[in-house]
Amino acid sequence: MSAVLDISQLSPQMAALLARVAAETGPQPDPTMLPPAEGRALSAEGNRRWNVDLPAMAEVGETWIDPDPALGSARTRIKVLVPPTAGEGAVLFVHGGGFAFCSPETHERCARVLALECSMPVLLPDYRLAPEHPYPAGLLDVIATVRKAFAVLQPFGLSAGPLILAGDSAGANLALAAMLHEQYEGRQPAAGALLFYGTYANNFHTESYRDFEDGPGLTTAKMQRYWQWYLGDRDVSADPLACPLLASDEALLALPPLHLTAAGVDPLLSDSIALHGRLGKLGRGEALTIVPGVTHGFLQNTFDLAVAREALAAAGAAARRMAGMD
Repeated sequence: MSAVLDISQLSPQMAALLARVAAETGPQPDPTMLPPAEGRALSAEGNRRWNVDLPAMAEVGETWIDPDPALGSARTRIKVLVPPTAGEGAVLFVHGGGFAFCSPETHERCARVLALECSMPVLLPDYRLAPEHPYPAGLLDVIATVRKAFAVLQPFGLSAGPLILAGDSAGANLALAAMLHEQYEGRQPAAGALLFYGTYANNFHTESYRDFEDGPGLTTAKMQRYWQWYLGDRDVSADPLACPLLASDEALLALPPLHLTAAGVDPLLSDSIALHGRLGKLGRGEALTIVPGVTHGFLQNTFDLAVAREALAAAGAAARRMAGMD
């Protein structure tokens, strides 16, 4: 049985924002209970409210990468955000949305803020979504983008350099899994990664899944449906590319530096705590920042929440250190 959410667990700003949205939109259906295309459209409409007053970029464009038959990736659209003070290197930001919803456009304001904080261009791949394209389709598209990141940037007159991976929620899963995949293939393309409130395993019996079973916002039932869409009938009980928490100690130890951020009121909180705990036992020095009083997806709220802007500022500073810029 889920714990009853104490409103005092939410910060005043988060509580006010949720109340305002509820008053503006009224009751909304659960998008994971709709046909996928309808749920996707509802999610996109809901995210439109966060993508206002977009920070200015020196250039905004898009390009495509071709399929990689050997890898199994598809032709993939890449949104490119170039901040005014872009240095060498790039951030590859993998959007979240339960492996099934969202796009580069739903996460554009968040990505623009991150680009400014990192002083690096940001690439957002429009990877294939479940359930139409279950695991590992989206992951393969992300891996292909990792491999071709700097070829993508050449038409924009940008130089190759350190590559930083980033992702929120399901995107954090895909970013981490992409690094593990490339490591298994004998590659180490990333200088580091920024991982925000990720889902790293399909274990729905953790403390945070129990505590925040009914939200607010993300719920345990929604995550169960997202994972069902992503995995279908596939058995991933021993597959770290689907569930990165299954990776061996050796694989985790060999990863580049990670910057971990979690939301304090989130069914996925325990996933970040578990990943951080394993890294700590291996003697790695990563810190985990748990932002209190905010719900899953709070980085979408950079227009309204100071803590969202502060979290991205900290991530940007981490990315610059990983890239050797500071």
